[in-house]
Amino acid sequence: MNAEVWIVDAVRTRSGRGRPDGALAKVHPIDLLAGTLAALVERTGVDPGRIDDVVVGCVQQVGDQSGNIARNAVLAAGFPESVPGTTVNRQCGSSQQAVDFAAYTIAAGAQGLVVAAGVESMSRITLGSSRPADLGARLRDRYRDGLVHQGVSAELLAARWKLERAELDAFSAASHHKASAAWAAGAFWNEVIEVPGIHLGTDETLRPGTTTDRLAELPPAFHDDAAAARFPEIEWRITAGNSSPISDGASAVLLAAPDRARALGLAPRARIRAASVVGDDPLLMLTGPVPATRAVLDRAGLDLRDIDVYEVNEAFAPVPLVWASELGADTERINVHGGAIALGHPLGASGTRLLTTLLGVLDAREGRYGLQTMCEAGGMANATIVERLA
Repeated sequence: MNAEVWIVDAVRTRSGRGRPDGALAKVHPIDLLAGTLAALVERTGVDPGRIDDVVVGCVQQVGDQSGNIARNAVLAAGFPESVPGTTVNRQCGSSQQAVDFAAYTIAAGAQGLVVAAGVESMSRITLGSSRPADLGARLRDRYRDGLVHQGVSAELLAARWKLERAELDAFSAASHHKASAAWAAGAFWNEVIEVPGIHLGTDETLRPGTTTDRLAELPPAFHDDAAAARFPEIEWRITAGNSSPISDGASAVLLAAPDRARALGLAPRARIRAASVVGDDPLLMLTGPVPATRAVLDRAGLDLRDIDVYEVNEAFAPVPLVWASELGADTERINVHGGAIALGHPLGASGTRLLTTLLGVLDAREGRYGLQTMCEAGGMANATIVERLA
C-alpha cells in the first residue's frame, strides 16, 4: 500500500465445536463478537469513541447473525452510539476482506482508526443456511454442467494433484500436533481472550492424540453419486479428519493510520505491506490462493522466499498442499502453530483469526514478513502480506 497502515493489536476467542453441545453454542453470536470487541479496546487502552468504524466479516447472515451483526455487536459492546458498523461477506475470507477494506479507507485518508473483525456461530446457524435455493437462469446457463460444493472441489484437487489419502491424513495429524505443541508452549496466550462463563483450556476443536492411523479409519465425507459419475478420477479421499471442523468463534484487529496512532499513544505490532483479492475457477473453487499469492507478492515487490511464515487456511488438507506445490513454498513455514484443521474454521472469523495467529508466529520467530491467504466459496481468494514492526 502506498500509505502506511498499522496493525496495533489482534485478539481471538478459542474455537468451540460447532454443534449443540459445543462450548460456545449457548453464546449468542452478537454477544460473542461484542465481548471480543470489548476485549480488544480494553487491551489496547483505546477510547472506543475514537473508533471511526467497525467492519465485520460474517458468512451466514441469517437468524441470529442477520440484521448487520457488526452494528448490533458495537452497541452490545457498550461502544458509544456514534460508532458505526458494517458487515461484509467474502465467504470464508470475510474478515480478511474486512481487514483489507479497513486498511483501504485508512490508506485513502478517509478514516484513522478502524476495527476489523469476524464472527461465526456454526452451532446456531447451520452450514448452508444462507445458500440460495435457486441460482437463476443466467448462472445455470453459463455453467451448464453445474457447479459443485466445496467437498467435491477438495476431492478434485486431491485427484488432479495426485494427493494420496496418506499424505492428506499426515498433513492433518501434523496440524493437530503443531497446535498442541503451541498451546503447551504458551504460544497462544497473547492472542486468546476469555469468553465469560466459558472455561476452555485450548481450542475445543483440537485433538492432541490424533494419529494417521486413526484418521485412516474415517470414511469419505462427501461422496456424491452424481459427482462420481461426472468425475471418475475422484477416489474419495476427503474425510472429517482432513477437513476443517464446524466451529464457533470471533476475532478482531485494531488498525490505525500512523499519525492517529501516535496521537493516541498506540504502538504498532506490524504494518500491512500489500493485499490482493482474485477470482478463480468456481468449479475447482479452492485454488484461488495460488493466483492471490502471486498477485500480492507482485504488489509488495517480494518473492515468496522473502516471507518468513505463511498462514494458509486449512479448509481442507489439499488446499495448502496444492498451494505449496504450485508456488514451491517451504512447507516448514506453513501454519507453524497449526491450522484450521486443528484450530477450527468459524467461517467469518477465520480471516482475522489467521492474522492474529500470524502476528504471534512472527513475534515468536522474530520474523519480518508474514503472508496469509484464504480460499473462498465461488472460486475466490484473498492474500495479505504484513511486516512486523514490534
